[in-house]
Amino acid sequence: MVRFQQAAFLFLLLAMPGLAGCAPAEPVTEASVQPPRPAMVAAANPHAVEAGLAILRAGGTAVDAAVAIQAVLGLVEPQSSGLGGGAFLIHYDATSGSISAFDGREMAPSRASAQMFLGQDGQPLGYVDAVNSGHAVGVPGAMAMLGLAQGKFGKLGWGQLFGSGIQLAEDGFAVSPRLAGLLQAYAKRVALDQHQAARDYFFLPDGSTLPQGFVRTNPAYANTLRQLAQNPRALLEGELAEQIIAAVAEKPRPGTLSLADMASYQPKQREAVCRPYRAVQVCSAPPPSSGGQAINATLGVLSHFEFSPEGASDPANWHLFIEALRLAYADRDRYMADDSVVAVPLDGLLDANYLAERAKLISPGTAIITAEPGNPGGIAFGRDTTEEPKGTSHFSIIDQWGNAVSMTTTVESVFGNKRFVGGFLLNNQLTDFARNPVDELGRPLANAPGPNKRPRSSMSPTIVLGADGAPVLLAGSPGGSSIISYTAKALVGVLDWGLSPQAAIDLPNVVARGDITRIGAMNLDPALIPALIAMGHNIQGTRGENSGLHLIQILPDHTLLGGADPRREGQALQP
Repeated sequence: MVRFQQAAFLFLLLAMPGLAGCAPAEPVTEASVQPPRPAMVAAANPHAVEAGLAILRAGGTAVDAAVAIQAVLGLVEPQSSGLGGGAFLIHYDATSGSISAFDGREMAPSRASAQMFLGQDGQPLGYVDAVNSGHAVGVPGAMAMLGLAQGKFGKLGWGQLFGSGIQLAEDGFAVSPRLAGLLQAYAKRVALDQHQAARDYFFLPDGSTLPQGFVRTNPAYANTLRQLAQNPRALLEGELAEQIIAAVAEKPRPGTLSLADMASYQPKQREAVCRPYRAVQVCSAPPPSSGGQAINATLGVLSHFEFSPEGASDPANWHLFIEALRLAYADRDRYMADDSVVAVPLDGLLDANYLAERAKLISPGTAIITAEPGNPGGIAFGRDTTEEPKGTSHFSIIDQWGNAVSMTTTVESVFGNKRFVGGFLLNNQLTDFARNPVDELGRPLANAPGPNKRPRSSMSPTIVLGADGAPVLLAGSPGGSSIISYTAKALVGVLDWGLSPQAAIDLPNVVARGDITRIGAMNLDPALIPALIAMGHNIQGTRGENSGLHLIQILPDHTLLGGADPRREGQALQP
């Protein structure tokens, strides 16, 4: 038996690619053996965290884990993201030291028009009418994008990554406090019960919504995952695609999405938007996301100032942060859109000299009266003030080899478009376009709807690289257009104010888009708002700025520090 085992081992060794006929390998020394590094998952739901950890324990990469996490999030957190939505993913490859962006943003149908969200009176549709319209549904891109990324950077077989999601869908999961609370607060207000399939899933026979702790099975979702396990484009072709098209064609306001639109959709691998900030490099999502522009513009302006040692305790530091954000948002609202359709002056917006001039607009201790966009040499579009509802989810992953993923995923509004197919909700992502294609002065908007166009996003999955080019921080958040503020706050908290990821997340959220600054009540220093008002800031206090930040910090010795936003239900855990 021993002789047979030795012979079999020799046969397998010689059969391995690259070994047969090669010169003897270099001897293995203690220095050449690299022990596994610590790994971690930070995500918005414990079931999703465990699904990702299970893949990492099985020898999967960060991208492998991302697929499993997305499959579970769409089941247990359907109000925020899912199979029927889109995503942006930033990936760091430890082998090559390269960083990539993957674009799974939804796309408008070929028959979309600039007037698609205008009523018969020529005025923009109201919020609920627009969001629940069939016109709001874009081609879902998240799973096809993950298929592209996993094909490049995965180790496990694609079909191995759906086991946790399938089992949880078949055995059932207990409805979480957040899902139950959002169902109770919003389900009828946003007309989740208008389609029979959604009503049957999210409501009990007596008309009440699913309560906390209710064990919800979803065999249709399990079946969809099985189809995806065979084909990452299963939503874009075949039976599931036909079901999606049929649902989009239902009332109210049937959409024009076609099977040809679905079949022609392609996720994209793009260059991440990377710029220096002090001693690090900050990489985030490219157009059609505005995250890479707005995050790096904020930090680029802040690089011209020194924060005081008091960090988050000093209102003067928050003043600088607010002013930099306001300037970044002003540019973002005018220029950012799908750069395959619109000329986006990204390089001009992030040019070091341009940001230095923007920084000169900030006076320590005195607020800018109105934050105006600059002139980076782009087309003079109007200002798009479209609000993005605060759905979405974010997760961060680092694996045992040092590969990293920062991914933000969404169906857009709470419970998306409300149409329910194959056990999941469709997105309403096209309402991230400007509902009115021109501004109040009649100027065209860069982010106006259009055929085969991807709507502007605020998703800001971010990987910060240290001096050696390896990740030192993974970050991102949900929150609509506030994502930019939430993520920037966390980056400044860790990189400038020396806070741990959890302490940075726990800071009050400060959102500065336009001339009104909103500040969340969580952990708010009562002296902060009066001090900012005295500087001339127009402050609106809020009870909740509901971020969902999930951070991982990588220390020089590879120790990992994680953080999960207490405003959601997440965790940051190691395998």
